[in-house]
Amino acid sequence: MDWLSCPKIQGKYVTLEPLSVAHVDELKEAVLDGESWKLWYANVPSPDLMADYVDTAIKEAKSGNIAFAVRCNTTNKIVGTTRFYGVDAKNKRAMLGYTWYSFSARRTPINTECKLLLLNHVFETHSAIAVEFRTHFFNQGSRRAIERLGAKQDGILRNHQVLSDGSIRDTAVYSIINSEWPAVKNNLQSKLG
Repeated sequence: MDWLSCPKIQGKYVTLEPLSVAHVDELKEAVLDGESWKLWYANVPSPDLMADYVDTAIKEAKSGNIAFAVRCNTTNKIVGTTRFYGVDAKNKRAMLGYTWYSFSARRTPINTECKLLLLNHVFETHSAIAVEFRTHFFNQGSRRAIERLGAKQDGILRNHQVLSDGSIRDTAVYSIINSEWPAVKNNLQSKLG
């Protein structure tokens, strides 16, 4: 469980803070910017469900999953969340997801630096052998963002999950493996440069 312990991580554009109850009000404000919870293919909490979302993430930290609030350094505002989940210490693997941002944070350096900081942490501090990303097959924005990071598509898990509205999700699976990390890191650094 301790394999992937993570402190606060600070970059130029973002600071990743371990998610806490103190972030709930700022996250409610962030999610109102763009109303992403209304996207049927996204797993983003509505403002009235934010406290439960944060509480669940904090409870899951006990099993090795680590959630972060993403703070924009220029505005000092929380603009979204991201997390390591499905952490497999034995096999040195983790999934990176549950990422959502306020509308105003999209198409800025925030996601690029956030992923650079997290991937650097898991590959270089914890010697991970792979990081996996999963998203709804129809979430084209998320799929493009994952591909821009340098992740390669592993495949599609068909009829993977039944969603809260009863629809069935096909899940697109991507990964970055440790041998690819140096090139991915250079790519992300160049995007930020």
